[in-house]
Order: sequence, then structure tokens, then C-alpha cells
Amino acid sequence: MTAGRKPNGLDWILTKARGEGARLRIEVVSSAANTLLIPKGNLPERGGREGSEPASSADSPFRACDAFSELFLRIPPFPGAKAQPFHPARAGPIDALALAATLRCLRVGGAYWASQPPLPESHVLVAQPAAINVVQRSFSGPPICWCNAELLPDDSDARVITSECDPWHMLEGATAYISDMEDERVFVATLLGVPCFAFDPDRQQLRPLAVDLQASLEDLAASGFQNPFTGDPMDAIEAVELCGFWRRIIDSNREIVAAVGFAFWKQDHVAPLLWGAHRLPFLRTAESVDEGQSVALWRAKVAPKVVAELERKGARLIEVEDGFLRSRGLGADCIPPLSITVDRLGPHFDPAQPSELERLLQEGEFDAALLARARQLRSLIVETGMGKYGSSTAVVGRPAGERLHVLVPGQVEDDRAVKAGGCGLTSNLELLKRVREQAPDAYILYKPHPDVLAGHRRGAIDDRSTLQYADEIVGELPIASLIGMVDEVHVNTSLAGFEALLRKKKVTTYGVPFYAGWGLTEDRGPVPDRRTAIRSLDELVAATLLLYPRYLDPLTGLPCPAEVIVERLRIDQRSDANVIVGMRRLQGKLMRRLRSLIQ
Repeated sequence: MTAGRKPNGLDWILTKARGEGARLRIEVVSSAANTLLIPKGNLPERGGREGSEPASSADSPFRACDAFSELFLRIPPFPGAKAQPFHPARAGPIDALALAATLRCLRVGGAYWASQPPLPESHVLVAQPAAINVVQRSFSGPPICWCNAELLPDDSDARVITSECDPWHMLEGATAYISDMEDERVFVATLLGVPCFAFDPDRQQLRPLAVDLQASLEDLAASGFQNPFTGDPMDAIEAVELCGFWRRIIDSNREIVAAVGFAFWKQDHVAPLLWGAHRLPFLRTAESVDEGQSVALWRAKVAPKVVAELERKGARLIEVEDGFLRSRGLGADCIPPLSITVDRLGPHFDPAQPSELERLLQEGEFDAALLARARQLRSLIVETGMGKYGSSTAVVGRPAGERLHVLVPGQVEDDRAVKAGGCGLTSNLELLKRVREQAPDAYILYKPHPDVLAGHRRGAIDDRSTLQYADEIVGELPIASLIGMVDEVHVNTSLAGFEALLRKKKVTTYGVPFYAGWGLTEDRGPVPDRRTAIRSLDELVAATLLLYPRYLDPLTGLPCPAEVIVERLRIDQRSDANVIVGMRRLQGKLMRRLRSLIQ
């Protein structure tokens, strides 16, 4: 954070959230050891170098210029993003050594989002085509020409790569880099300890490029950048951390070749969160998916025969679902989500198998900085009355005075979360009956699910049956206000139970939601034996809201931390009123009317 600036709700500490990198299968190193920053011929050899010594050293060392400092750290070209590039801003200088360690750790700068072609071990990366024959005589490792193939000598059989590539991937395993360009690749190579050479065509020899890395780092360390979400100034390390956050998402998506089951109105909002530096096709069938490929799957919208075909092909199915801070409206109304979950193990709501969220809660480590972030986020959510489908700070009176007040949220009865997590309990009426048995003297308030109220989904109970067990039906009252008023919340698997925990209410579960079994709820469902960890509320929030989901900022179109979404929803800058939403709401009203006539 820039010196002298007070933190606000959109500040975050990315590099200390180590669990995030681990979840995305990206190894995050804590820090680099002290490293000599000014290589002047004393770099260790990275491979068996043979042949003649270089003719002479460079006359003057390469040093990053101001334009380099501004362009080296860049915002990836996420599909649909509106914020490009970073804008300069005034920020306090930071330590160059710390900046170097952070750059090496997070591997950002240049086109770090670009493709990562397979490379041989101990290769020599050549960006100067005329040098290829000398390179082949001077180095034992195979040459890789990262250049225009037309400029290679006719007799060269070297492998050529012409596409834009991730420079960190290209250089990390290289034994040398050959280039006549004093560019960002030279900076990355030197930062990674890769010797750099330039080819002298007159002498047909290689000469080392002297790189004043210390000076280049100091120039970059003195640069300031504007935060694309808040407009606040960031120092260079904060900008690197933000780029590292984007890189982890991109790297985790590289294997995904297609997305199946995504409604057309959802695709533009999901695409940036599943982007792996290549175009992601949205498919309705498995026809173009090859054997063993990874596919993002919105399973609820995919025909069983398509899933069966994907499984027959041995496709790796990556489950995608709505996140827990979704939007200001209903998915059934075709309002796109602002967050999703992406899980390679299984859906978070199915206790029959582990999920990445369950593994985070069972095995994850949460440091003090991450837990402080979780506390701040939870406080802001509670303060603004935020829930999955909207927010409210209205105060609701207690209708039965001092009696125990119990809220029972209904669910969509044919929803996958109910079928899987309910463990046999799928009926809202049966849930009410069980709650009344457990709390015979309580004042029970039943709130139908908003998708059911909207007329889109199954789960409606007629009023007469409901009032056999509940004292009141509270269909239109905001869930956050109701949770704030009652003493307890009893759920099957509803996310309302998690929202009640955020507000420190007593929660009883009858199914097995993701938040059951960690010592925070009273559980009456068959919690799996593998859930043995005891978690604090802050740890639950850190895993569930900070590490597990992905969020899309509706203003910039960029993936963002959770705090940005909470702030956007708080100030309500997004409009969801469009033709599709209006038609879906009209359809819902007609369906409700039809069901009332049938009943």
C-alpha cells in the first residue's frame, strides 16, 4: 500500500494469501534469497557452453527506460475488459530488492498471459535469426528460434516459434538468450539469471549483453500505477501483486479447451473468469471435444447424454457454479453472475465427494493477514445487509416478542444442491415438519426461495400446508433483515445458513451444506467423516469468499478480489434491467398464476 494512505474496503494483500496460489495449483514461493542484481560477466553458466569465447562485452549496459517501466507491467487482455493499460500515478518508491523477489515469485511482466509452448530441457532461446549457426556451434542445448522464420538461414533446421509467448515460460529453463534487442525479454532473462548475448554478424561471434539490473529495478520501483478498480495509486509491488492475482487465474485456465452448458446471457460474464489466453468456445454438445481434454461444465444445463459422451471420452470435467456473492438479482431471471466457483474435484454442495472448498477447509492454512481480510469483508457484508441475491439494512420487528424466533428458508426442490446435499431430504414441507419437531414452542417464519416465488422453479407449498408447521410466511421480506431479527436459522442446505453464520446466529443444518461439520453449526445431517477440522468463522469466510470463488468487476470487466464486488454491490452501480430480464419476470408471474389455479 502506498505510504501515508489509509486502507479502504478495496485494499487486499494478495501475496500473503498463499492458499489461493495452492488452490489454483500454482506454486507460490515465499521469497527469493538475496541475489546479486548487477550481473557483469559473473553469472553462473546455465548449460554446457562450448566453442569460442565471446568477442567482447557490450559498450554500455542495458537499462530500462521510463517507457519500459510503464509498459512492463500490463493488464491482460481479458475478453470484454474495459481497462487497458495501467495508468501512471504518483506513488512512493519501494525497495528494488523486494521488487525483484516479488517479480521472480509471481512471474509477471511482459506478456505473462500469453501461450506456453512445450520446450526441451536446457534450450537456448534465439531472437536473432542470423546467429543460429554460431549458437549451434557454441552451445550444447537445442536452439529455439523465437523470431521470424523467414530470417533464418536456409540450411537451418532449428525449431521456430513465432507466436506471442509468456516470456517467463520461455526463459525459465533456458541456458542462454540471444538477442540484439534491449527489451523486456532481456530484463526477464537477467532477473532469472539467464545469460544474455548479442550476435556480431561481422565477426560471427557472440558478445555478452551487460545489463544494469539494479538500475532497471530502481526505475521500475520508482514508478506508480493507478489501481484499475479504485483509481487509487499503487506502488510497483502492489501492481505486481495484482498482476500475480490475474496470472494465477489465467494459469489455472490454460488447460480448459471448451465450456459446455452455459446459457448465452451468462457467457460474456463467465468468459473472463475462464480465460486461459486462448479463445474459449461455448458448446452445447461434446462433438468437438477430444479425448482427455479439460472442459468447464455447468452441469445443471447439460443433457445427461452429453455428460455421458464427455465421460466416455475421458474428458476432465471442471464443475462451474454460481458464487456465493452472486448479483443483485436471480439467475432464473437471466441476471448474469458476478462470481463463480471453479472446482476440479466436484461441486461444493455434494458431500458424497470432496471438493476444492472442502479441501481448503480441511487442510488449508490461513495466515493472520488473510484472516484480517476475512474479518473486514464479513463486517462490510453484515453492515450493508448483503446476501446472494441482493441487500437490505431494513430492521424487521419481532412478531412474537420474547419467544424463540426461528427462520426456515425454503429451497428449489429439484436443485442439484438439494438433491445432493439434502441426503434424502428434498421437500420444503418435510423440512418445516422436522424444524417444528425440534422447536415445538418456537415462532417459525418460513421464507420461500426467491426463484420459487418468481415462478421459475419447483418448491412451492400452498399456504394451508405451510401454516400447519410455520407461524408466518415471509415471502417478500429481505433475507438479511430476517436473519438479523431471528434467534436461529434452520436450513436444509441453503446458503442462508452461511449468511446467518456471518451474522453470528445459531444455525442448524438438516442436510449437509459446505459449511456443516466444521464446529460452527448444529448438524442433524450425515456429515462425512473426512470433515475433521475445527474452523473459526474467519477461516470459513476466508476459504468460502476469498480463496474459493472468482469475481468479475462489472465496471472494468476484469477479474477482481471479493472486496471489489462487495463495494460495487454496496454502491449499486450496476443495472440489470434489460429485455431478457423483463421477459423472464413476466414469465414467472404467469407461472405463479397458473400454479395457483391448479392448486
